[in-house]
Amino acid sequence: MRKLKVAVCAAAALAVTLSACSTPGGTTAASTPDGAAAPAAAAANIDRDAVVSYSETEPAAPLVPGNTTEVGGISVLGTLFRGLIEYDAKTAAPHNAVADSISTTDSKTWTIKLKSGWTFHDGTLVTAKSFVDAWNYTAYSPNLMAGASYFSHVQGFAQVNNATSDGKQPATLPASKELSGLKLVDDSTFTVALDAPFSEFGVQLGYAAFFPLPASFFADRKGFEAHPIGDGPFKFESYTPGKDLVVKRFDGFAGTQKVNIGGIDFRFYTDLDKAYADVLANKLDFLSFTPWTSTQGGKIKKDLPENRRKTYTYLGYQAIAFPLFDKRYDNPQFRQAISMAIDRKSMIQQVFNGGRTPADGLVAPNVQGHLDNQCGELCTYEPQKAKQLFDASGFQGDIELTSNIDSGNQEWMEVICKQIQASLGRTCKFTPQTTLGDFRSKLNDRSVTGIYRSAWVADYPSIENFLNPLFRTGAASNVGQYSNPKVDELLKEADAAPSQQQGQALYQQAEKLVLQDMPTIPIWWQSGTAAWSTRLHDVQPTQFRELDLFSVTVSK
Repeated sequence: MRKLKVAVCAAAALAVTLSACSTPGGTTAASTPDGAAAPAAAAANIDRDAVVSYSETEPAAPLVPGNTTEVGGISVLGTLFRGLIEYDAKTAAPHNAVADSISTTDSKTWTIKLKSGWTFHDGTLVTAKSFVDAWNYTAYSPNLMAGASYFSHVQGFAQVNNATSDGKQPATLPASKELSGLKLVDDSTFTVALDAPFSEFGVQLGYAAFFPLPASFFADRKGFEAHPIGDGPFKFESYTPGKDLVVKRFDGFAGTQKVNIGGIDFRFYTDLDKAYADVLANKLDFLSFTPWTSTQGGKIKKDLPENRRKTYTYLGYQAIAFPLFDKRYDNPQFRQAISMAIDRKSMIQQVFNGGRTPADGLVAPNVQGHLDNQCGELCTYEPQKAKQLFDASGFQGDIELTSNIDSGNQEWMEVICKQIQASLGRTCKFTPQTTLGDFRSKLNDRSVTGIYRSAWVADYPSIENFLNPLFRTGAASNVGQYSNPKVDELLKEADAAPSQQQGQALYQQAEKLVLQDMPTIPIWWQSGTAAWSTRLHDVQPTQFRELDLFSVTVSK
């Protein structure tokens, strides 16, 4: 797999300004990244009012940025909002969006200045208060925001968030409603004081949990949930549960890049083969992830010419994970046995015609800080040793695997279930869940009892993002409730390291320890093949498995 060096801004003794973040080639990730559209907009054959139909999983919850952590919701939020920074479609390198500058001298105290002219879709100004109020609301544990832990580095978090390790809110309210580390300076400036130096903080700030919110959200949250108001290139139009969600171009968007389409119709397919058939028939414009059936016998190459498909890698991995709130899965030997019972190469060849790369760790290869073969023997196919570990674990009963099946997961999950059964001599059964939204709801309320499909697509291009949100005790995306005090301590030390290089070494140690515990079993590095209709041009899948909406055009 090609290793892509992602440009991130190192916090050093000098002020960091993400709008002038140096890339490996010596260029600057400034305000005109790859994909910016200029002459294309004026072309006579471009339909700037066209609505692009786009297959996506249905958001699992109302579109509140601080409460959205799954792929479908994040994808839609990315059209409705812009944060302090944004990430380049091709490289994921960060550059400023709403922020004019983000600076620090010690990685502990950060000063953020905003550009002028940004407005929400309701015409109100985006100010420093828009960010500070949103961050305080998300961090305050009685609001039960899924993204609250992203603010755990900010001074005063313990005073605003007293949620238990499983995300529950006790009867006693926190001591404060506002993070002491957030200070308004003026309408366009605020400061952030962290508990300790955190060199990766600036890279996080394009993630949804850090988006601003308009005053109308705080006045009427339910009204906002019914009709979200953002500051992004598209504004909310309509939502039909179980069918689609439509956004339309916001002509008041203040970003330097402009879109050349009129809107997006996010369609919620529960059958990926049906979505693929609709692309072939020009009934669907864009599918970011074609089904496994299209790989069989080179079918997609026969179905579509090269100018209507593209195979790409992106920042993530596919995995299975254990609901550790179920005590049956307590023994690490059992979890290790499941991993070593899986023949990743054989499954990939059988299901994907060899079109995936087996994963040997938890940090994607195209992320700075990645180390090859962090998993070692535990991610290799060793059926005899797997059987020994399984027998020693004392696990009772059948083995159950489960997954949503609205994004092409049933086939490969069934194959590894058969491999596990053959390797361990114990019945393995696959239980399908219809949609990602239903699946996540069951995970969140702990009604999932089987080993479940898990996947991670990075929120931002950092090794830290592959560890803290997933494996720190009580973290936002730690749905399996994994907890290891030694991992927590290593992550804490890595967060506070004085340089990115020192931090990465500590994150790598934490990754190694997590893999020994095996709460999550990496299966393959994320890659996919996108397909699109004849009317789309300049199609660029991003490093986050989305369509670059600033480059795509539609012919008349």
